[in-house]
Amino acid sequence: MKRLTAVCTVVITTGFFATVSAQQSNPKYEFGFNLGFLVYQGDLTPNRFGSFKTQKFSFGLQAGRLLSPSFSVRAVLFRGKLAGDEGLYDNPEYRKLRAFSFTTPVTELSVQFAWNVLGRNYAEKGFSPYVFAGGGLSFLKIRPDASRISTTYFDPETSEVWAGLAADTAHALPKVLPVIPVGVGVKYFFSQRLGINAETSYRLSYTDYLDGFSQAVNPDKNDHYLNYSVGVLLRTGKKNTLACPVMRY
Repeated sequence: MKRLTAVCTVVITTGFFATVSAQQSNPKYEFGFNLGFLVYQGDLTPNRFGSFKTQKFSFGLQAGRLLSPSFSVRAVLFRGKLAGDEGLYDNPEYRKLRAFSFTTPVTELSVQFAWNVLGRNYAEKGFSPYVFAGGGLSFLKIRPDASRISTTYFDPETSEVWAGLAADTAHALPKVLPVIPVGVGVKYFFSQRLGINAETSYRLSYTDYLDGFSQAVNPDKNDHYLNYSVGVLLRTGKKNTLACPVMRY
């Protein structure tokens, strides 16, 4: 009789916790809308952190799947513009006299994997930092401009810039560019569903023609770009239907 009672107790207890588990549903998806700026980093700026003098507006959409408390995957689409203008810089002097510039619209599609450092993907409220990396494609229409170069400073008969410029003019510019986005961010959720985020990301592009110039400037280094953004996040998923209180110790 005692053995039967013990078995029944185990069965009932197991069934109760299985029911509790079944009635709890963590958020599964996360959607977002972001606004920010694209910053060009390449040969046409002396600033190693990018050309903030020519940063351009960007906006993006994301749709993600929460895989666990720590990991998620998301698809990201954003549009913006990149620009560089070395005529804006007085030091060193040759930049203002060479005055190469470029613009290009950017449409980027990527898939990114994110790690929530504190394992708070399902937390109802509060801050959580995260890091992410992935791969994608950028669609470009690069428009380089070398029309302002000083022929007095850069003599067409002696300056190597002109030979490099001829080579760059003959070189086909990329229209579709593979990129590797890597970055960090932080989220803050006001409730289980609604939150905000801010993030910064760096695009490894593996080309020296993002700005349309290479041989005429510095062929030894590739060009890249960065994105800074803030946004609104929405998670979907049901709350614990039992409304169990949070245990505190």
